[in-house]
Amino acid sequence: MRVNKTDSPIGRVKCVVNTCQYYSNGDQCTAEKIEVQSRNAADTQETDCATFTPKG
Repeated sequence: MRVNKTDSPIGRVKCVVNTCQYYSNGDQCTAEKIEVQSRNAADTQETDCATFTPKG
């Protein structure tokens, strides 16, 4: 999933994945939106941030 990067972080979302292009200091996410998958997940191990894009 490719989304635009914004100047304003998403409130109430904490992201510690500092290798993502949407990561901002203070553990903030600057993606315009996020998508968390997988449908019918039973626990956190079965979830995934589909918005993740490696820095590059």
